Amino acid sequence: MTNYTFNNSVRIEVQGVSLVGDLVIPEHAAGLIIFSHGSGSSRLSTRNRTVASHLQRSGFATLLFDLLTEDEDRDGSNRFDIPKLTRRLIDTTYWVQQDPRTEQLNIGFFGASTGAASAIGAAAAEGPDIIKAVVSRGGRPDLADAVLPDLMVPTLLIVGGKDEEVLELNKQAQDRIQCIKDLEIVPDATHLFEEPGALEMVAQLATDWFRKYLKPDKQQPLHQQQP
Repeated sequence: MTNYTFNNSVRIEVQGVSLVGDLVIPEHAAGLIIFSHGSGSSRLSTRNRTVASHLQRSGFATLLFDLLTEDEDRDGSNRFDIPKLTRRLIDTTYWVQQDPRTEQLNIGFFGASTGAASAIGAAAAEGPDIIKAVVSRGGRPDLADAVLPDLMVPTLLIVGGKDEEVLELNKQAQDRIQCIKDLEIVPDATHLFEEPGALEMVAQLATDWFRKYLKPDKQQPLHQQQP
């Protein structure tokens, strides 16, 4: 049974807005994974929460948060505003670096669907001193195409074998990424990984990647300057 030092909702104050998040910190956490969800989704995404639960049981803290306020989310165009979502993720990273509950934890990003683009963009901007690893689930790294060559953070791309269009986009993105990278294909899975065992495989692949690159004995992250 996992014991937690914190398991509750939080308010993330960034750039004049208040974002809602769910922060879970197991005892002796091995690192913190910040989730960036896809368009039309939220911190309540059942798929992301399944992955988060697996990470928590494996000793990682997780933060699932809404990148947009309720008012902003009513405007559908905001859901595809990758630069805005990337800025929110960067601001949230700064917030966790200042919070005493999480300030000493190495940080990784988990991005799903279009949220993978903001995760890659934020990781490229912050660099490997701040962000230690990125995992993309069924992601759209092509939406961050301009910064892919600048990415210096170990990145894992996970795609369903039957998600053919997205798989091709990920193969193209993998070729453009110049740092440590890998592409894992979940056999017979479609975009939402609804097939039996598919999401569990995603969770295990993500956990293994974060275990490799968010080791607690690695140097603690430098604090970025206030954006």
